[in-house]
Amino acid sequence: MLRNGRENFLIGAMICIVMGAFLTVGGVYSMGATIGVSGLVLFVVGMSMKTQRGMTPEEIETWTPEAEQLPDAGRVMYRIDTTLDEPIRTSVLCGPCGKVTLVDGSKPAYFSCPECEIHLWDEEE
Repeated sequence: MLRNGRENFLIGAMICIVMGAFLTVGGVYSMGATIGVSGLVLFVVGMSMKTQRGMTPEEIETWTPEAEQLPDAGRVMYRIDTTLDEPIRTSVLCGPCGKVTLVDGSKPAYFSCPECEIHLWDEEE
C-alpha cells in the first residue's frame, strides 16, 4: 500500500506540469505537451484520492502497549507510557513477565508488578 499516496501524486503532478512547461518553452512541443498532460492526469487522480485516516479519539484513548517481555539488561526493565490529554492514564509494562498494568493519573512514585510482584521503581522525594 502506498504511504501518503495523495501527496505523492500531487507532487509528481506539479513536477510533470513544470517540466512540460519548460520543454514547451524550449521548443520541444510534443514531449512538453505529453508530460504536461500527464501531470494534469496525475493531479486529477491525486485530488480524487482520500487522505489516510489516523487514529480516532476512541482508539487513542484505549491504546495500550503490546504485552511482551523485555530483554534482561542486568537490571529490571520496564516501560512507562503516560497520556498527555484527559483522562490522564499511565500504562506500565513489566519487563520480566510482560504484563501491562493501567494506573489512573500520572506515574506513581512507587510501583511493584501485581503479576510477578517484582519491585520496578521507588522514587524518593
